[in-house]
Amino acid sequence: LLDVCMDTFGIESYEIIQEFKAADLENLEAKHPLYNRPSVIVIAPYVTLDAGTGCVHTAPGHGREDYETGLEYNLKIYSPVDDSGCFTPDVEYFAGLEVFEANRHVNDKLTEAGALLKQEDITHEYPHCWRCKKPVIFRSTEQWFISMEKNGLRQKALDAINKVTWIPSWGQERISNMIANRPDWCISRQRSWGVPIIMFFCNECNHPVISQEIIDHVASMFEKSGADVWFSESEENLLPSGTRCPECGADRFRKETDILDVWFDSGVSYAAVMEKRDYLDSLSDLYLEGSDQHRGWFHSSLLCSVGTRGEAPYKGVLTHGFVVDGSGRAMHKSEGNVISPEEIIKEYGAEILRLWVAGEDYRDNIRLSKEILKRLTEAYRRIRNTCRYLLGNLNDFDPETDSIKYQQMEELDRWVLNRLQELNERVLKAYEDFEFHLVYHSLHNFCVLDLSAFYLDIVKDRLYTSPGQSLARRSAQTAMNEILESLVRLMAPVLSFTSDEIWQHMKGKGRSSSVHTELFVPVNTTYKDPELAGRWEDIIALRKEVTKALELARKEKKIGHPLDASVTVGLSPDLMEKIAPYREQLRSIFIVSSVDIKDMDQLDDGLENETLPGLRVKVSPSTDPKCERCWVHDPTVGNDTSRPTICKRCIQALAEMG
Repeated sequence: LLDVCMDTFGIESYEIIQEFKAADLENLEAKHPLYNRPSVIVIAPYVTLDAGTGCVHTAPGHGREDYETGLEYNLKIYSPVDDSGCFTPDVEYFAGLEVFEANRHVNDKLTEAGALLKQEDITHEYPHCWRCKKPVIFRSTEQWFISMEKNGLRQKALDAINKVTWIPSWGQERISNMIANRPDWCISRQRSWGVPIIMFFCNECNHPVISQEIIDHVASMFEKSGADVWFSESEENLLPSGTRCPECGADRFRKETDILDVWFDSGVSYAAVMEKRDYLDSLSDLYLEGSDQHRGWFHSSLLCSVGTRGEAPYKGVLTHGFVVDGSGRAMHKSEGNVISPEEIIKEYGAEILRLWVAGEDYRDNIRLSKEILKRLTEAYRRIRNTCRYLLGNLNDFDPETDSIKYQQMEELDRWVLNRLQELNERVLKAYEDFEFHLVYHSLHNFCVLDLSAFYLDIVKDRLYTSPGQSLARRSAQTAMNEILESLVRLMAPVLSFTSDEIWQHMKGKGRSSSVHTELFVPVNTTYKDPELAGRWEDIIALRKEVTKALELARKEKKIGHPLDASVTVGLSPDLMEKIAPYREQLRSIFIVSSVDIKDMDQLDDGLENETLPGLRVKVSPSTDPKCERCWVHDPTVGNDTSRPTICKRCIQALAEMG
């Protein structure tokens, strides 16, 4: 700093007389440039060497760091500024001047005393009032504090944090760091109105006067007339009769005029809500607020409860991000990027609003835009249409009389019931863990991938072409009814109107008037079959690759519809062993007219699959006539001259149906 300082001072010729460490100056006294009083030299880590002279003045009464330095060196906490921001009468030369106005007068006085070496303007960061935008000053004044160390409040709070469930989990570390590093809590505020601090002072000796009797007396007055009696009633009425100062015996008092920090007010809300109602547990199950409340409500509630009850006031704490626009920017009316809930409901309906809230991961900031809402609307339609399809195919199904036993059901139907149990477990856990976005994604994926794109696509043929009372059709309907019974309940907390609408069209004895009075369907362990699920993983993988081959054939205009196709698959010995038992079902699984299985080596002209090793697929147009009832190309079409346009399977079905 030497060269910089000398250049700034305009001093070109100088001599270095001595070099020493700053620590050598510690506790030495310097002469004040204006007043006949010494100034102690102290050391502080916040004085940097990247600007200025490396020396700054310290005002213990006007700033936290200076205050802490003053305590360390036992300096007087001197604060010569009154409530109006003016210097007090004891400040020679500058008494009565507003502190910022006094700056130029101080410089003039330093110049007059020959003590001003250099004067220049600098730009730096300085705190300003958020309301009037004017610079603020810090003053040390007498305040009420809650000690973090006395009675071990800090450690007790840290211990209590470990017994709380924090969602998301990083909230635990965040609030722990805040508690570990926070100063004592200043709970007093100088405002004209608020919750008063119950304290009296003796007029004779200024001793603070408080007792359980005084607190009970004032509390009874508050209960009858509200806390405003503190401001409207005299000290004589607020104190029990005969109160005397325990220090000097005097009987004249003044009441405290400070009010409580509003965070203390909110911090004791658990006592008003939970402890005044016999039907509630003393601990809240959950505190829910934005992530900024680790420093606010969660924080003050924890300290108040631990300090008075010895435990946290909550079992769990959940924090969420804030709504931003589609680009991640904060929403402001001035920016024109605000989308109100009323606007969403009017244009898209309340279900879409609820689906958006549930579908987003609230742990981060939540994006909202018209494009996002349109995508959610499409997702909602897919869920709704899946449920409509299930309802439509259960129209002639009575669960009481038409359901069949699990052991009689076809394997594909048992597979989907196993998937339903996996969904049930996943969604119920997500609700329990407050991971609502997993509820939405799980339900949507189940409806779109497991049902629409696979299971319902396959059983459609069985539902439409099999006799109404046949075991094959009732097997599918039994599974579909089980699916709908679970789905309608699982989606109810999110899609509340849709689920109730579905509920009104469902059949079965003893149904209540609303799904919202029902319990979730418990996981049925009978339906869980990991071995079956494993077998069908291979079939699903095979179907996926066959579907790709069918799509390619359609693009090449070899076929118009999958049912126009005859598929030959060449399988490796390993795949053959897994797939061969399902030989008769592959036609319906692939939704084609015929399937032939060969050893892989016997299918030279098939497309070798890169995704699934050991597979070759060949798609050819079927040469068989098309059944006009089931649309399957089948060699038996035309065999029955009385019904020459339909296949043998459909003829048998029609015969059974009468």
